[in-house]
Amino acid sequence: MDEHTRDDSVGPPIHGSPTGWRPAEGRWEHGTLRRATVHGVRLYNVGEYHESHDCFEDEWYNYGRGSTESKFLHGMVQVAAGAYKHVDFEDDDGMRSLFRTALQYFQNVPNDYYGVDLLDVRTVLNNALTDPTAIEGWQVRLDERRPEATETDFAYAESLEH
Repeated sequence: MDEHTRDDSVGPPIHGSPTGWRPAEGRWEHGTLRRATVHGVRLYNVGEYHESHDCFEDEWYNYGRGSTESKFLHGMVQVAAGAYKHVDFEDDDGMRSLFRTALQYFQNVPNDYYGVDLLDVRTVLNNALTDPTAIEGWQVRLDERRPEATETDFAYAESLEH
């Protein structure tokens, strides 16, 4: 673990013991990754794709190229950007390109990474390649729930703007 990604203030998963959680130590391997994931997922789930993208992108810079952390975060950046393309610009070709890239990044990333249901994410992205409406109304599952953004999530995203 890198000390710069440690944040012991980030609470445990709401359900289960996903990859990244260290139950014996009572903390996440990378607390900052979990924090960014929670905020990014919640923002995605209320249609704030640009802000969601920013949460994942900012954290992505903490990890070396090719690491599982980097692949997961880069994939989630692409998911948020693809949804943004579809919803805000009606650019389904752009969405498909971003989703294909996300699916490549998600290869060999565990299905429960930091609480995100990546099997569901992969399934929806694959379905959206042929039917872009598959993402409409879809929310990312985190800890077996579909959490939605609160003011805290918006404040976190705003704090990332430099």
